Amino acid sequence: MSAGGDAARPAPTQAAPPRVAPSRLGHALRDALLMALVALALFGPLLGLKTVPLTTGLALESRWHLVAAAVAIVFAGRFLLRYLVWRADRPAGTAARPAASAPRGWFVKALTPALLLTALAWPLLPTTDRYLLDIGILILTYTMLAWGLNVVVGLAGLLDLGYVAFYAVGAYSYALLAQHFGWSFWICLPLAGILTAFAGILLGFPVLRLRGDYLAIVTLAFGEIIRLILINWYEFTGGPNGISGIPRPSFFGLPFTAGEGGFAAAFGLEHSPLHRIVFLYYVVLALALVTLAFTVRLRRLPVGMAWEALREDEIACRSLGINTRNTKLTAFAIGAMFGGFAGSFFATRQGFISPESFVFMESALILAIVVLGGLGSQIGIAIAALVMIGGIELLRNLAWLKAVFGPDFDPSLYRMLLFGLAMVTIMVWKPRGLVSARMPSIQLAQRKAVGAHLVGQGRG
Repeated sequence: MSAGGDAARPAPTQAAPPRVAPSRLGHALRDALLMALVALALFGPLLGLKTVPLTTGLALESRWHLVAAAVAIVFAGRFLLRYLVWRADRPAGTAARPAASAPRGWFVKALTPALLLTALAWPLLPTTDRYLLDIGILILTYTMLAWGLNVVVGLAGLLDLGYVAFYAVGAYSYALLAQHFGWSFWICLPLAGILTAFAGILLGFPVLRLRGDYLAIVTLAFGEIIRLILINWYEFTGGPNGISGIPRPSFFGLPFTAGEGGFAAAFGLEHSPLHRIVFLYYVVLALALVTLAFTVRLRRLPVGMAWEALREDEIACRSLGINTRNTKLTAFAIGAMFGGFAGSFFATRQGFISPESFVFMESALILAIVVLGGLGSQIGIAIAALVMIGGIELLRNLAWLKAVFGPDFDPSLYRMLLFGLAMVTIMVWKPRGLVSARMPSIQLAQRKAVGAHLVGQGRG
């Protein structure tokens, strides 16, 4: 009986050997190799072949050393990301690395006055020349634009891809008022801001019921509509030729000209073209600081709290009795007003404006500054503007790359490529922006524990 049972019982099978999971190094190498092959397919025809004009036609010139360098960069970058950041052997739901702690309050409090003192002393430094002053003016202009867009995107949560339209409206408003009425800069500046605020309200009414991607598409279309109006309304805006001879601001009625009655003669100084540049630098610095103080103050007022409530949840915002229509319109109007101030300064700084200065890439650059700096973070946006605008200017002269890629390498052609790689690096390193944490508008003066009977589970 037992023998028959033993005979019927199947023979025990040996357990299968456990599967050995591929090592983390193997995962990283395989993924990096795959991305290198993709890069080879993309960069091969783009970088590897170049058309050279001849007397009888065109000839192809091979540049496979550039392709090899691009593929090597992609392979190394992907390998480091997969091996050090995106850990394949890490359980789901855990971070690839310890979360970076929020910026310490003392660090932000020390960094803010340090940046302010640096900005105030920038024109007075012995190493500052005309080129560095122009870079400082450009950085402050984009910082002011980004702080204005931060009201719409960072505080109210309304994605605006046509912010350059307000920049253009402010510039053209100042130019037309100054030319046709002969008013000074200090009179035209607030009027241009008011006109731009009305343009923001005009944009706000059609998009009251739109959110997300639909809102972004409509605002993008608004920016293109303004640009096309500036191009085609030749009798009013000058069309593609733009407006030239825009009056420059004076120092309390003293023009920055040589001879009697000028700024230098009034103060007993030797005339220098840098006087006007330094004056414009401090003007845009004052405008940027006014923008900063105004937006920081608004955040703590009821309208600022309504913006943040709208950003978090529009339905809950309505349930609290907040008028979302007025909240959106105020965000668009105030953000547009600061864009108009920046446009007015741009017009008086350049002395010439045209529709080519207000293309979509300007909106994309301003939005990138807001996102990389951290939505709602004023100090983060200032740092992002410094890094991005200053970085773009530094990438204009990369002569040392000729030693790597050959004497025929032109760094200016790859400036935006390197800039894009830097942006990707920042977003991988700090996905929520350079300064992702900020103090809430409302907080308790003292932290208190919440009893278990007041929460769903456990101790709060």
